[in-house]
Amino acid sequence: MDVIDRAELTVVGFAVRTSNADELDPARAKLPTLWQRAGAPGAFAHVPARVDENLYAVLTDYESDHNGAYTQVVGIGVRTVPRLPEGMVAVRVPAAQALRLQARGPMPQALVDAWQEVWKHTEAGGTPARAFTTDLEVHHRDGVDLYIAI
Repeated sequence: MDVIDRAELTVVGFAVRTSNADELDPARAKLPTLWQRAGAPGAFAHVPARVDENLYAVLTDYESDHNGAYTQVVGIGVRTVPRLPEGMVAVRVPAAQALRLQARGPMPQALVDAWQEVWKHTEAGGTPARAFTTDLEVHHRDGVDLYIAI
């Protein structure tokens, strides 16, 4: 894990409120449906001012820590917030110091492994400590980069 300065970003996409406990139960898991919706061909075709071809997952509005509820927004980075298509939200990811982890290899297992490393760091009281403000996943052709707010 490296400590880096993460730049500000605005993401437009689809949102759900969930928890890690809910995501472990297939009957309550909301993230698979969220990712299917965001990954559908043309899902963001009507959103102007896209900054790149990456897909972003923003984890924010943490209830407490990794055991509490949080909001996940999956979408695209934009230069300006347009008039939002129905069912979409915009979220500002503030510039901040963050721990960066790189998930490479077969997905989604490489991403699961990276998050498990984050959870171990958190539960062990690792430094720097997580802030539980706004975390970011950047999904690109080489894998996923995680930026964990500290």
